[in-house]
Amino acid sequence: MIAALAAGTMTSAQTVPDTAPPPPVGLDIPANVQIFGKVDPNVRKPTAIVNGVVITGTDVDQRGALIIAANQLTNLSAQDMEQLKLQVLRALMDETLEIQHAKTNEITVTADEINQSVVRVAANFGKSPAEFNAFLRSVGSSDRSLRRQIEGELAWRRYLQRRVEPLINVGDEEVQGILDRMKAAKGSEEFHLKEIYLSAGPDRSQQVFAQERQMIADIQAGTKPFDYYAQFSEASTRSKLGDLDWLNASQLTQLPDSLANQARIMKPGEIAGPIEVPGGFSILYLVDKRRVLEADPRDSTLTLKQLSVKFAAGLTEADAKARLQAFATATQAIHGCGDVSKVAAAMGAEVVDNAQVRVRDLPVPLQKIMLELQVGQSTPPFGSVQEGIRSLVLCGRDDAREAALPTADQIQGQQEQQRVNRRAEQLLRDLRRDAIIEYR
Repeated sequence: MIAALAAGTMTSAQTVPDTAPPPPVGLDIPANVQIFGKVDPNVRKPTAIVNGVVITGTDVDQRGALIIAANQLTNLSAQDMEQLKLQVLRALMDETLEIQHAKTNEITVTADEINQSVVRVAANFGKSPAEFNAFLRSVGSSDRSLRRQIEGELAWRRYLQRRVEPLINVGDEEVQGILDRMKAAKGSEEFHLKEIYLSAGPDRSQQVFAQERQMIADIQAGTKPFDYYAQFSEASTRSKLGDLDWLNASQLTQLPDSLANQARIMKPGEIAGPIEVPGGFSILYLVDKRRVLEADPRDSTLTLKQLSVKFAAGLTEADAKARLQAFATATQAIHGCGDVSKVAAAMGAEVVDNAQVRVRDLPVPLQKIMLELQVGQSTPPFGSVQEGIRSLVLCGRDDAREAALPTADQIQGQQEQQRVNRRAEQLLRDLRRDAIIEYR
């Protein structure tokens, strides 16, 4: 429901162009541009009036505080805070346009519906609504800001359901054609992609390019997760944190050529960008790859035992290295899961069992290791001094089965949703273009 409350963590490889973006095309811009007047990039407009609706500095501050708390962001620099406020303002402007357009089409969201969503969000934090309200105030946000975000998401979703989805029709022949192509494409690759898109007119091209490079640097460094930035994407997939879902080779061609070409050469876990697309720039994240209708070893289910030890506070670097070496020696000497309890007792390690772990659900570096292990073997130690070190022992493996064809209903639903998303993106661009916006 709330994009800001669903952020996770990610570590990815990075592919970033070293050159500045080319100038925009399709516009009648002279080669020798002479600027009349001055734009001060240091001047920031903290508030705006969107078709008569005022977005105040308090609105921006409270929504920003909600995002910071939900994503557990700490030690943001002054520059980061300034950038966050600009992104929040743009998101609030889009939210306002969506609510206004829904009301114009006689679509409203009742207080009871918002209350029910607030209860669910509070429960995700393990709190009652009253406790959650107190929490929001403690972090500098408010119940009003949360309710406004809920209203915007519900209103826009309901508008799409009532005014756009009924106009989308995917016929039986088209579905059957997709099924036939999937059968013919057996063994070809599918791509699970996520995207962050930011629009960039002629006056913002360099700014957006630099902004996305900073996003990538933050994601790569682990200071901010991909999902944190995805909630500011200007694509219709923003409500799903940029998730484009699984795309086969045919569906990949429906993306801009620059994105499709980049996706084909990426590896799972890799992030690429900024990539120039019509109207702006995108960041692309390849979550995973698979082959159509073929069994993937990474879909195998593992039975694992995890051994973990924690380092005492204040442990010297030399002592930590010695303890790590002792842990590595002990775990590599394990010959079967029957040895785990004995080794754990000798090392003072904690043991956790899990019999339903898919290989692809593990971090990318561990996936390759697990696929090469034999039953009874353990991984090299991993972790950190702060969080402790761990090793996984493979106790069993259920190999993946060959994937089945999706049903006709599943294909129809996926195609319809993709078309709704494209229509929603186009509609939001139109609303931005026609809006009367005054910055204060």
